[in-house]
Parts: sequence; structure tokens; C-alpha cells
Amino acid sequence: MTEARAIAHPNIALVKYWGKRDTALNLPATGSLSMTLGVFPTTTTVAVDDTLDADVFVLNGREQTGIPAERTARFLDLVRELSGSALRARVESHNTVPSAAGLASSAAGFAALAGAAASAFGLQLSARELSRLARRGSGSAARSVFGGFALWHAGDDEQSYAEPLPAPADLAMVVAIVDSGEKQVSSREAMRRTADTSPFYPAWVSSTAATLEEARRACVEGDVAQLGRLTENNALRMHAVIQASAPSIRYLSPTSIALFDRVAALRDAGLESYATADAGPNVVALCHAADAEAVAGELGALAETVIALPGPGLVVGGRSVG
Repeated sequence: MTEARAIAHPNIALVKYWGKRDTALNLPATGSLSMTLGVFPTTTTVAVDDTLDADVFVLNGREQTGIPAERTARFLDLVRELSGSALRARVESHNTVPSAAGLASSAAGFAALAGAAASAFGLQLSARELSRLARRGSGSAARSVFGGFALWHAGDDEQSYAEPLPAPADLAMVVAIVDSGEKQVSSREAMRRTADTSPFYPAWVSSTAATLEEARRACVEGDVAQLGRLTENNALRMHAVIQASAPSIRYLSPTSIALFDRVAALRDAGLESYATADAGPNVVALCHAADAEAVAGELGALAETVIALPGPGLVVGGRSVG
């Protein structure tokens, strides 16, 4: 039996990934930009076992069946193909971020699985190769291989990977947890429905490509105000295009909207912060690290808050690879 352990953290996109150009390869319609959080780690152990007839996936102490087990087995098939092995594996994962709640649990989960599985099956992969591999499990997992800020390129199968991006060092995120329950419509289904039915989808793709370049430049130049404005606007555009799908999908709740309004009011009052939300009701405020406690205090009247500084990249066997 060969065993390996990896730890990865979720990331929150400032410029969103929403929509696929190739569903089989998880190639995004546009690139994206994110910050890896220093909270909510996922720890995954993969044990290759020649006594197993089928893969086993245990999440937070409970053996999984159905779609979670199938996605894990399909991902392990990719690793087996790369390694030339036919052996099955036992995967044990402990996830500290609410699953399927729009807080990037799958990004942390598949980044950790990519690192642990590659090591357990004897593969020697670079950080870029691990990013490409993680992408096949969950697109945004490509970004969680790296700490701090990361830019995920659209590209083809060879060129669609994330890489670190220079960014202001004094930023933080305040995560406002509106609802930690599983959302009714998965991101995968919502992406498909949006691309197929939303009349705004083509405009979303073209405008996001332009936004990404502006945001990349703001990161590199340290322009927090510009980065924040782009972040908030991009999130609202994403939720607008999702809501325009048929039937409509509405991830933001009245509390979510109230949080966006509260962040705007804080900004008007001189406390610089900018709101964003992934595919779920939970809202995240981007702010200066020195202001995070104050922002969390203001948002705490509406939702439970967690402060996150930029977090580390993927760690495999105690060694940082991202």
C-alpha cells in the first residue's frame, strides 16, 4: 500500500469562472483571477491498495456513494492513466468548508485530491501540471494549487492552468456566511443552463475577458480601488446572467443583497471594501487587512463572518508545491 496526504484551501474568484468551452476537459469560456483563502482547509489522504476491487471515497468520516463517489473515481482514472497503474485507492478527505454552498469546497477538494493521488501513484508533477490535473476534477481547483492570488488561463488542454499573480500584500477577505446548506442547483448544472438559455451569456464571455485583463493589471500595479470595483461589478454581472437563464436560477438571497448594500455603505463612509459572491448566497468582502476586523464587525449584524488572509498553496506530504 502506498499512501500520500495533501492539504489545499478554497479560493474566491475576483474575476469569475462561469461557463465552459469544453465540458469533458473542464476548459473555461474565459480566464479568471482569484485569492486563495487562509481558512477552511481540506485534508485528503489517498492510499493505493491492491486488495480493493473499487475505489472508496470517505468524506468527513462517511463513505460516499452516487455522484461524489463517481466523480472521485473518474478523477482517479485520470491519475491511473497517467501512471500506468490499474490499482484502486481509498480516499479519505476532511473538508472544513461547507460543501456545495458557493464557498469553493470543490476547488479545495480536487486540488488536495490531485496532489495526494499524484503522489500516491508515483507521479512527479510540477505545480503547473498539478493545476492542469486539478482542473479536470473541478475547474476552479486549478487556482487552489497556488497560494495568494492566481490567474487561470483559458487556453486548450495544455495551456489551461493557473499560475501565481503578483498582488497587493495587504488584502484580506471577510466571508459572510448567509447559508451553509447545499444549494439546490449545482454550479455544473447552472453553468450549463446559463450557457444554453441566458441571452446575456455571449456578452458575459466577451466582457469578462476584458475585465480579466483590467484586473490583472490592477493587481500587478497595486491598484486596490480599481481591483475592488472590477471585482464587485464582475460578481453582479455573473449573477445577472445566471438569473436570466430559463428557468431562472437565483443564488443571491435578500440577506445577500443586504450585504452588498452594507459593503457599498461602508465604502461611502470611508471604509474601503468591495463585495463579491460565487454561485451561492454567501458574500465575501475584499478589503485591506488592517480594516478586516472593522468590516467583519459591520457585516456581522447580518451574517456569521470569518476573516481570511491570503492562504498557502497546495501542500503534499508536508512540502509546498504551489
